[in-house]
Amino acid sequence: MTIDVPALRSQFPALNRPVESGVLPVHFDNPAGTQVPRRVIDAVAEYYTTMNANHGGAFPTSQRSDAAETTTRQIAADFLNAARWEEIVLGPNMTTLNFSLSRAIARTLRPGDELVVTRMDHDANISPWLRIAQDGGLTVRWADFDVETGLLDMASLKAAITPRTRVVATVHASNALGTINPVGEIARLAHSVGAYHVVDAVQSAPHLPLDVQAIGCDFLLCSGYKFFGPHVSILYGRYEHLAALPAYKVRPADDTPPHRWETGTPCYETWYALGAALDYLAEIGGRYGQAYESQFPGFTGRRLQFKTAMAALGAYEQELVAYLIEGLKQIAGLRIYGITDPALYTQRVPTVICNLEGRDPRGVAEALAARHIYVWDGNYYALAVMERLGLEGHGGALRIGLAHYNTREEVDRLLNALADL
Repeated sequence: MTIDVPALRSQFPALNRPVESGVLPVHFDNPAGTQVPRRVIDAVAEYYTTMNANHGGAFPTSQRSDAAETTTRQIAADFLNAARWEEIVLGPNMTTLNFSLSRAIARTLRPGDELVVTRMDHDANISPWLRIAQDGGLTVRWADFDVETGLLDMASLKAAITPRTRVVATVHASNALGTINPVGEIARLAHSVGAYHVVDAVQSAPHLPLDVQAIGCDFLLCSGYKFFGPHVSILYGRYEHLAALPAYKVRPADDTPPHRWETGTPCYETWYALGAALDYLAEIGGRYGQAYESQFPGFTGRRLQFKTAMAALGAYEQELVAYLIEGLKQIAGLRIYGITDPALYTQRVPTVICNLEGRDPRGVAEALAARHIYVWDGNYYALAVMERLGLEGHGGALRIGLAHYNTREEVDRLLNALADL
């Protein structure tokens, strides 16, 4: 069974809000943040009207808020297949959570210890490790990627890992190239020398079934606003690590996971709305995921719904991004960076970067915006990627990011506009 895209689109107010001319805008800016279904918006209002209170009170609104918080963690644990809900840390964004994690790990390291990062990563999974290396006399080793294929150079990664390695930080799916990396294999390499494996899953969470236990990683980060939710992010950590690492916190704060990692008063309304966004995905699994259930033996209930939902969405998106790439290939003077071999399309998420010869990426993005087609330009904080491609300082590249609510008709609008340009 294929997903019913019009039925899903009808749940997103922003997708059905015309501009002044009456045209519906095309949202291809999804890697920077997706649109949200109505239930997410309603959840924020519901929180403020029925449970708006701080943590730990003796009165009903606080108790309802605390119960909703625990429920959201349970749903998120099911989404990631975490062993327990106490392994789900919530925070404002992936970058902030990763800096908290790197700072805590840094207190366990000694000068001369080594960290491994990749040139494929978003800077949020590079700079936290560069900073603690600078502060603590640590050594940073870099893994490279193939500029022609967009694939991670696994030989380079293996060479970077040594007996002194303490952290291996890698992206699951590149926010620029779209490449999906073999994170399970990378976790095994990290653990073979006793290192932590930290996964940036921000760009894989909207497109792929996630399973932290199958991956075997120690920590994984993703962001609700990249998978149809509010501006809140998740840090998964193995419970023993969250309990043992010296997290920075105020003295009265609860010292048990996950609370010891969450500083100050959080944005409770977004935490509640995150649960609504995940409910939307689980519902997709229940409605369209039956054909994929055999791929996930041993899963039942909501955990199975999440897996089949992402499999169903991924199957549709893979067809759509193939259509996009093949169309882009027909435009004279356009270069795509990353995977363009149809045999490798299963190794990418539906994020594509490209440039038009002789045209500044910002100018192209502005011209598309004038036609109500929204794409990103620049480096999108994938600084190392752009440096490796020789595009940093030259405007970076145009980024087209698809989601399951996009259509072939929207892709055609983009292709026609680029051909005109």
